[in-house]
Amino acid sequence: MPITFRSLVIHGSLFLLTFFTVTLAGVQWMNLSPFALENLVLGLPYGFLITGFLFAHEMGHYLMARYHGVASTLPFFLPFPAFLGLQPFGTFGAVIRIGSPVTSRKALFDIGVAGPVAGFVVSLATLAIGFRTLPPMEWIYSVHPEYMAMHAIPETGMRFGPSMLYAVFSKILPQAGAFVPPMNEMYHYPFLCAGWFGLFVTAMNLMPVGQLDGGHVTRVLFPNHYNRIGQATLIGLMVLGTLGVLPLLGIETGIGWMGWLFWALVLALMLRRGRFAGPELDDEEIGTVRRALGWACVLIFLLSFIPVPIIE
Repeated sequence: MPITFRSLVIHGSLFLLTFFTVTLAGVQWMNLSPFALENLVLGLPYGFLITGFLFAHEMGHYLMARYHGVASTLPFFLPFPAFLGLQPFGTFGAVIRIGSPVTSRKALFDIGVAGPVAGFVVSLATLAIGFRTLPPMEWIYSVHPEYMAMHAIPETGMRFGPSMLYAVFSKILPQAGAFVPPMNEMYHYPFLCAGWFGLFVTAMNLMPVGQLDGGHVTRVLFPNHYNRIGQATLIGLMVLGTLGVLPLLGIETGIGWMGWLFWALVLALMLRRGRFAGPELDDEEIGTVRRALGWACVLIFLLSFIPVPIIE
């Protein structure tokens, strides 16, 4: 789609507003007030890292669409104030809008994988830097001064669940003797929090359902089975979501998250009567390299997926 002055204003304004709301979220992760102007600078690392991840992901889609001659908008960034208590990261992500049918298997595959792969690389780099540059243990006292009077850091409160990649990085990358924050404190560390966020969002986008990136990849790799794969994925999400509800009834399972029920509902709305009906694709063979990249995306999904992402 043509880039006009009006479109630049719209996309640029949404980007700046998202950067601002993410920066405010970063201030809140430091246990500080987002309404105090002097605290704003402390949220800038979150602002740069999370919007940087989103930019890499969406520009991967956009540039590949342009490469294949597919009409596409610039990324729409979606701001959301974290201080409203509904979304702690300050954003609902970003999207591009495809303006013409994609009938080429190669084009659909390339556009689908470019975003997750670009975002995944950025997330890995962010996590690697975070684990290699961990501050001393005393740094957490600047966020929680009350910990100085305690014998150990409490293990209660909200905590993030680790993906397999996050868990491996936390074991092999920190320098000898470094303090690796527990999962109920790691979100105070900008690089660790943004890297975790990037892997989580990448896994969500790689789910093999509908018009998600993973749905496009699955449709190309498994043209005769992608609808059944999508339906099985929805069932799996509903099971995980239901298991996440059981603790409210006094049944502790240690598995599942209520948020998966909401995500399953969103994905189900993408489907028509349980099936995804997109434009017919050509029969061109995608080649060995693309197939290998497709299986690499499956591996990325498995290594980045978090069955219980948030525990409160």
